[in-house]
Amino acid sequence: MGRNAGRELVSSLLGLGLLLCSWGCPGSAERRPPPEKIAVIGAGIGGTSAAYYLRQKFGKDVKIDVFERGEVGGRLATVILQGREYEAGGSVIHPLNLHMKRFVKDLGLSTLSASGGLIGVYNGEKMVFQESSWFVINMIKLIWRYGFQSLRMHMWVEDILDKFMRIYRYQSHDYAFSSVEKLLHSLGGDDFLGMLNQTLNETLQKAGFSEKFLQEIVAPIMRVNYGQSTGINGFVGAVSMTGADSGLWSVEGGNKLVCSGLLQASKSNLIPGSVMFIEDKTRTRNTGDTTKMYEVVYQLGSETHADTYDIVLVATPLNQNMSNITFLNFDPPIEEFQQQYQHIVTTFVKGKLNTNLFCSRCSTNFGLSTILTTDTSKLLVNNFGLVTSVNEQNHILPSRDGTGVWKMFAQETLTKRQITKLFDSYLHASKQPWLAYPRYQPPEKCPSIILHDRLYYLNSIECAASAMEMSAIAAHNAALLAFHRWNGHKDMIDQEELYEKLKTEL
Repeated sequence: MGRNAGRELVSSLLGLGLLLCSWGCPGSAERRPPPEKIAVIGAGIGGTSAAYYLRQKFGKDVKIDVFERGEVGGRLATVILQGREYEAGGSVIHPLNLHMKRFVKDLGLSTLSASGGLIGVYNGEKMVFQESSWFVINMIKLIWRYGFQSLRMHMWVEDILDKFMRIYRYQSHDYAFSSVEKLLHSLGGDDFLGMLNQTLNETLQKAGFSEKFLQEIVAPIMRVNYGQSTGINGFVGAVSMTGADSGLWSVEGGNKLVCSGLLQASKSNLIPGSVMFIEDKTRTRNTGDTTKMYEVVYQLGSETHADTYDIVLVATPLNQNMSNITFLNFDPPIEEFQQQYQHIVTTFVKGKLNTNLFCSRCSTNFGLSTILTTDTSKLLVNNFGLVTSVNEQNHILPSRDGTGVWKMFAQETLTKRQITKLFDSYLHASKQPWLAYPRYQPPEKCPSIILHDRLYYLNSIECAASAMEMSAIAAHNAALLAFHRWNGHKDMIDQEELYEKLKTEL
């Protein structure tokens, strides 16, 4: 075939593609006028990324108000210790978290690689596993104690990640899901739903992992990432295990900069108020037509204000201890939210760790940067980890004598006396309490994403797994869901066999 003939064929195919798209593509179909006003409640990573995606889908003329009673960033927050800033909430990001990678690129932010140094696992009596700086020695240690189970775990996590990555293709083609269960089923079928409804312990025992491996390797990772053990659901357990992968990174200056950057990029209006009520109302337009609206009542300082919106996205946990929003005049009533959140206190201590707690002979040659604990450790904290500030590369060197800035997670606030037992000496301590993530108790029943006709709930995805990237995925999904339901694009919601369908597209 000649070069010109080839060009003509390509041109004809492109023309045919455009013609077909004009007939069938939802993006080019005739749309109803966009909404006038959208409210997003919460300015964490979920709320700010929702505002960002809503702007992309609905265009420049929609007014978007984002409500936040605290700091922009939500559970992405930092603490200051002796003039330096440290990550106190969500700290590291996986190299395959494509939404977070895209945000950083689009916002022009810089990244820091995370290298956590050497890890030890303490069971209350001794170190049951301790890394070496030599890879070969580590592999020999792992195989000697656990056989090839660490390799099998890596393969198990990789298989789940491969399936989970399908969500990015679905969302790039604008497909949305009306429930967490349908989203998970589209990615991993009945296997993913099964993991959601059984414990991680049950999931991994069925996969053939030993009790020793679960107690000494898996449970410590769950304790540091979610403050719970292998009783959490299998899906969030798999998400937690990805945190043991290499290539983890963070945002220079703090991960919360992604939230403030997205808020600015979305050209949203930040309202620093606390939402108290959302009421279902009917409004008469100038044309005489009636339309459903949502009145958002919020407190700004000592004053109470109210405004109406066409669409509302709730991007904060609907838990009385966290948001305490009341829904008025909804028929049927909005469901009760029973999801409990785990209380975690992040404590930073600059000082010299009492290394004799873990090894009576290693006070001058400790060499560890992270200590994970098993369920039997009986220590006050779930972990110890040396950290650097949000403006420093995370190439953490082993602490030979235990001196440095240590970050710990505990279920309760540590007293001065308790800190003194854990440290030989310290210069300063700083604490940040959280209701950090759900208390996972499978079988899980995820709250609805669609609370009402044009009222959406992003944080329902946290019952499957709570993470920065999960919130960004939920935000993109909710924005697409709101857009398609507004414009009547039913064929873009809850499509079956999406993976096979998209795999065969040219």
